[in-house]
Amino acid sequence: MPRTKPPTAALLASPDDVEAQFYEALQQADLDRLMAVWADDDEVACVHPGGPRVSGHAAIRASFEAIFANGAIPLVPQGVRRLQSLGCAVHHLVERITVADAQGERSAWVLATNVYLKTALGWRMVAHHASPGSEADLPAPAEAPNTLH
Repeated sequence: MPRTKPPTAALLASPDDVEAQFYEALQQADLDRLMAVWADDDEVACVHPGGPRVSGHAAIRASFEAIFANGAIPLVPQGVRRLQSLGCAVHHLVERITVADAQGERSAWVLATNVYLKTALGWRMVAHHASPGSEADLPAPAEAPNTLH
């Protein structure tokens, strides 16, 4: 299966740019946009909540294609914490998924870790690991970083 041409490096100039595009693609069920943030490497990996490790670009694409068959994912990333060095960044966060059903609106939380590498094409995702979480996993307001940059 041919891969989608990734966006230019200017569009993915930082790990935050990659993360924003990843979550927007999930919210819009945009498979091509979602796959454009991934590094072009057979060692990339994804773990969906409660699922096995999925390795490789084609397998990750197939897993998200199956997920998007049910529609977009109404999630909002919250409580992002960042660790970054010259060529690698790790973000850990809580994803809040809100769904409406007969009983009204309900939320679920997922703990996620996203790993990014700086490549010749800009920053790219190399791993996304998501596990079931709870509202208690959200950082308390006192835990919020106090450094602005």
